[in-house]
Amino acid sequence: MAENANALVGDTASLSINIQGRDEMVIVTARGAARELSRELGFGIVDQTRVATAISEIIRNVVQYASEGEVQFRVIEENGQPGLEMVVVDQGPGIADVERVLRGGYSTGNGFGRGISGARTLMDDFELQSEVGRGTRVWMRKWLR
Repeated sequence: MAENANALVGDTASLSINIQGRDEMVIVTARGAARELSRELGFGIVDQTRVATAISEIIRNVVQYASEGEVQFRVIEENGQPGLEMVVVDQGPGIADVERVLRGGYSTGNGFGRGISGARTLMDDFELQSEVGRGTRVWMRKWLR
């Protein structure tokens, strides 16, 4: 498994998906890409599911609130350890209270407010930056153990 991961890292595998409009098929596409890249890296089924679920939750927010953005997947390596990095950027309304959203249970829509905070718990590294009126950037990493 590690040999496969190193081969992918050596090729600096990356994939970018544009998000346009409110088409929820982009959620399915991003979820599939996350699952496939994590599988190719050698992640087990549980971590593949964690990665796919995390990206689904973040992309769902882009589709629902921003309707325009991009997700970038990159196979990375740090100190000899391979991983998958996902960066989602949108040009939506932004999030006024990032800390409240990260704690969970807060939603500006009809949801439970668990999407972003849930994605955060599924990943090894997670960062959210947002500016009201300008958009949001979510950066996530999962490392192969």
